[in-house]
Order: sequence, then structure tokens, then C-alpha cells
Amino acid sequence: MHKNFDPSQFHLLEADYSKPLLEVPVEIKKKIINRLALLYDSLTAKKWYPEIERLMKVYYAYKTDLMKEWESCFDPKNRFTEKDIVLITYGDIIINHYKKPIKILSSFAKEYLKGVFNTIHLLPFFPYSSDRGFSVIDFEQVDPRIGDWEDILELKRDFRLMFDGVFNHVSSKSRWFQEFLNGNPDFKDFFIVLSTKEMISEDHLKLILRPRTTHLFTEFNTINGKKLVWTTFSPDQIDLNYRNPKVLAKVIDILLYYVRRGADIIRLDAVTYLWEELGTDCAHLKQTHETIKLFRDILNLVAPHVALITETNVPHEQNIRYFGNGYDEAQMVYNFALPPLVLYTYYTENSEKLTNWARSIKKVSDETTFFNFLDSHDGIGVLPTKGILDEKDVEMMVLKTLEHGGFISYRAEEDGSEVPYELNITWYSALNNEDEKEDEEIRIKRFISSRVIALSFMGVPGVYIHSLFASKNDAEAVLNERQTRSINRKVLSEKVLKDILSDKNSHSYKVLNILLDIIQIRTREKCFHPNAEQIILDLDKRVFALIRKYEEEAVLVIVNISKKSFILKCALNDFFRENSRLFDLLSGKKFHLKNGKLSIKISPYDYFWLKVSNI
Repeated sequence: MHKNFDPSQFHLLEADYSKPLLEVPVEIKKKIINRLALLYDSLTAKKWYPEIERLMKVYYAYKTDLMKEWESCFDPKNRFTEKDIVLITYGDIIINHYKKPIKILSSFAKEYLKGVFNTIHLLPFFPYSSDRGFSVIDFEQVDPRIGDWEDILELKRDFRLMFDGVFNHVSSKSRWFQEFLNGNPDFKDFFIVLSTKEMISEDHLKLILRPRTTHLFTEFNTINGKKLVWTTFSPDQIDLNYRNPKVLAKVIDILLYYVRRGADIIRLDAVTYLWEELGTDCAHLKQTHETIKLFRDILNLVAPHVALITETNVPHEQNIRYFGNGYDEAQMVYNFALPPLVLYTYYTENSEKLTNWARSIKKVSDETTFFNFLDSHDGIGVLPTKGILDEKDVEMMVLKTLEHGGFISYRAEEDGSEVPYELNITWYSALNNEDEKEDEEIRIKRFISSRVIALSFMGVPGVYIHSLFASKNDAEAVLNERQTRSINRKVLSEKVLKDILSDKNSHSYKVLNILLDIIQIRTREKCFHPNAEQIILDLDKRVFALIRKYEEEAVLVIVNISKKSFILKCALNDFFRENSRLFDLLSGKKFHLKNGKLSIKISPYDYFWLKVSNI
């Protein structure tokens, strides 16, 4: 950002039409019209293009000269660097009875995280009716129970921000859906509606990919009688109908509104299911990809610093298609296969499957990268491991999750059977069984070593706030809220949290400080730049190892994924000079290569970032 960055200087409070309006280059205009034609038809594309251009011009009129000057120097190849670390959190995860939660989060982040994390993914902070924010009532308002737009702006003074674009669906309590129920003709085709179940065949229904086991259609009473409405996720989450160009235009308006309000990254939630087409599985359709590319075209022109990240909890091969050709779709994609594969690796104490899969992770382009995370507000998806792990592997992970006090979410298959979709458990509890007698030191080390894998991987790391404290399962919340995902969404008292983090003997204090130290070291190493080369090594099934290279520098990553102690011997002639001296960035310990070979004593769950010593 600008050296003296003040977010309030980047957008005006009101559009300024006294200055020249945005001029859309002919080639961009043609590109947008072609995308609209693919989504609809040529006639509709020409009819609706002027509205899309109007929205871009309106947004442009809010930009200050300072922002235009800053963007003129923006280099998309350095959009993300080794300094990028994302905190994933709800706006109201920390509370007291005297301050708005966003203000409390801002204070916490400034006190503990500033200078270590530079980006905050603020999970949906809009008024909502269910699903912890993902059933949005009003896209343009901050939930008054959390704070207001001024509070968001204050948070942005110290951190870049990621907003959620929950554009697949809206709340049944939203004004849009209420207007549909009221028979307002402007909202007639905002949703996918049937009069009777017979309007869609059983064969078509079986084809549709379902992330849930609830009914696909929900019945509502409207001014025009009973109607069946498409609800992919729940009866309270009504899918938007993108076959109506009016819906697309409205969403583009909101997308640009989020940029005006401070979004640097926009997460396209559940974008897999954005476009429905009977006779298909209604997932990953070409129209969905084309819609994302249209968003990218618009942002490239009017807000090039803003990135899109796709949230597509699906098999890995389908997931990475959201990069497009590396320059025309999402700049960042969730690395959804990473969490279950890391967890499987620790359960089996065997790194072979993780190592084999990791070899497939390649740089797509200088402008794209992966978002590497291990846990989030949701669970640990197992669908992304399809084709990597077999049914027995998944079954083992399900049993381990249940043994560790977690829950399982299911989805419906074509034949109506239910299969595991997600492991609902905190990352700390997933790795550590409270019923087993084990030293806390080993538990913490196992936990930290797993995080080192994610922090070492090519891409941008994200850390869910509960992992900063090594939170354990919150079974009480699951019982109270009747939602298995609540197990990892515990709301924390500010006072209790501060007491815990001031107690040097608490495991939360220990984990937080170890993680912050490791992350800070990472942000100083160019070898962890998202575009730095990644070489996966097959040294021993008890360790996961890779090398990150940037120009003439290299960091060797070694993580013991087992509770075993052993001597690791490996030849590194291809990467380091024969008699190089290495030092561990994390511990400061020194090692000496002899004739290009390293011999290193490894204790349970040890982790190393080894670099050539210049001393």
C-alpha cells in the first residue's frame, strides 16, 4: 500500500462526476460483451452491457486521485509476497458487554498480531438469519450487533481486508426474497422457482451435486400461491437465479460496493453452485467460470489491486480449474486438499500420500497462487481428497474424528445415500485425543509441526483465529446451537482470553507465541514468496520435506510427522554445495553438510527451516 496509507483517502464519500468519467477501452468492452453473450445471447449482451459500464463508471467516480496514482504503479506479480499472512475470523468472535465486537477484534489484532499478520479475512459481518452469517439479509449493511462501516474502516487502517461475497444465495428474510413472496414483478425471476415437483424429473435431480442432505427445493407461500424454490444449502438460503441478467448486474454492483468499503480480496463463497442448468450436475458449469472471469475483467479495469479467491470445496482437479489460464479467472484458490491430507499424514505417521500429491502443486502463473489453510470456520472437507485417498482412508479419518470428540457432516450421493462431506472438529483436537495420556509438550509440538507444513507450502497462508489459541472442541455449542460446525466457532470473552494469554503456563499462551515467532521469521524470507520455486523431496516416509528457492537462496523444510526419534540421512548435492554450513531459521541450530550429505538427529514432531549460513 501507499507509504502513508489511510484508507479514507482512497475512496470519496460521494461520487465526484466533475472529473472525467471512466473510459472503457474498446478491447475490454468487447471482452465483457462476449462474456455476456456466452452467459445469455448476443442480443441480451448488447442490451445489458450499458448497465455494466454504468456500474463501473459509478465506482470509478468514487476513487480519489491518490488511489488512481497508487494503482498506476501496482504490479500484479507482487500482489502477494512472503509478508502476506491471513487471519480468518468472525467479527464477533471476541466479546464483552461494553464494546462492539469489531472494536474488540481491532484492539486484539493491534496488540497481538500487528507486524506479523497483514490481512484479516473478516467472515460475513452482515445482518443474517442463519448459518453464522452465510444467510445474508442485507449485503450492504454491517450487522449492528457487530459494529458499523466506520469500524471496518478503522480495522483497515492496520490490515488488508478480505470480505465474503456470499453471492450464491440470500436469506429467506432478505428484502429481495420478501419482494418475490409479495409478487413484486421486479423480483419475479430473481430465484429458481417451480410450481410443482413434477416440473423436474427424478433423473435430473439425481445428477445434481449436493453439498447437503436437505431437500433441494423448499416450499413457500407466496401471493401467487405455493411455490417451490431452489435451496442448495438450507431452506433459509435461497439460490439466486443468474440466468436473469438483472441478478448479475445487482451482484456486480455489490462487488464494487465492497471494494469501496475496503475489500482488498473478495472471497466468492460457494461459487461452485452459482449457475444452475437442468440436465447437468449444476456444479463448475462453464457459465460459473465465465461469471468469475467477468468479475475479474471488471476489477482489472477499475480496481486492479483487488483479488478474487474462489471457495470451492471439491476434488482437487476441479478446484484448480478456477485459476482459469492463470490470468483470466481467480487470483487465488483455496488449497482444499491440504487440510485432510495433512491430517491423514499425522494419523498414519506416513507422508507418502501427502508427498505424492504435493508434487502436483505447480505455479500456475506469476499472478496466481494457492491459499494454504488447515482449519477454518467450517470443517475439514474430505471431498477434495477424491482420487487421492480411498474410501478406507476416509473411513479411518471419520473414526479418528469421532474418537477425538468431533462430528461428521454428510452430503447426498446420486443414489440417495449419505457420504462423509466434512469433519467437524478443531484442528488441535483433531490432532490430539484428550482421552490419551500424553505430555502437553508433545501435543503442542505435534500441532505446531502441522502448521509449519502449511506455512512452508507455495502460496499464501491463512490461520483461523482458534488455531492461534489451540482451541479444543466446543461440544456445548454444538448441543446449544444444533449445528456441528459450532464445535469450532466458540465465542470468546475478551477478559477470559486476556487472562489466558497472560498466563505463561497456559497452552494457548505457548501456542500463540510459538506461532507468532515462526510466522514472523517466515515474513522475512524471500524463499517463501508465493512465486518462489517449490521442490518436493522424498527423504523418508516419517518426514515431509520440501525446498523453497528464490533466486540464489534456498530453504530446506523438514517436518517429522511422527512421534518417532531417528537419524535422518539424505543427499542434498543437487541443492547445496558439498560442504555447506546450514542453520535452522527456527532454532538457530547449525548443521554441516559433508560431501553434500546431511545427517540430522530428529526428535518427535521436530521441524526445521534450514538455510545456508553466511557465517
